[in-house]
Amino acid sequence: MLRSLFRVAAMAALMAMAGVGSASANYLDSQLQPVASPIPREIVSFNTGEAPGTIIVRTGERRLYLVLPDHQALRYGVGVGRPGFSWQGATRIVNKREWPDWTPPAQMLKRRPDLPRHMAGGLDNPLGARAMYLGGTLYRIHGSNEPDTIGQAVSSGCIRMTNDDVVDLYSRARVGSRVIVTR
Repeated sequence: MLRSLFRVAAMAALMAMAGVGSASANYLDSQLQPVASPIPREIVSFNTGEAPGTIIVRTGERRLYLVLPDHQALRYGVGVGRPGFSWQGATRIVNKREWPDWTPPAQMLKRRPDLPRHMAGGLDNPLGARAMYLGGTLYRIHGSNEPDTIGQAVSSGCIRMTNDDVVDLYSRARVGSRVIVTR
């Protein structure tokens, strides 16, 4: 009983941090179980010439930084592209989705014909609780139903986060936000 109450309280706190009110929360959000990242989210000193709101992914560190005012950033642990699937460049968030559907790209289906052709959003979906689509690429910053991959290089190029971290970033990042990926 106490464990159930703790889970409900933890979920309520997570949703409040993400700015999700009970009127806008859907059933799947109420089923989201926060998973502690092996890499805790924290505010750190961060000197950059980039404007607050910019997202900087350092794939070699396996960290994502959301630039804040006053030479600070919110640092998250991430999973990144495995060897042969890493990339670098600058783009912008062009779209955001809650509990997104997943349709593997043709290149991925060619490598992995066993994958489903389409998967509705939900707890078992590989894109997790939220996705932010990166313009001019096939990639996304998204949640994961495999939180143990955070801190590793195992994806096909997407930037993976725990579901609780991606819900937090999603609430802070805007469509049009600049994203810089470095190695």
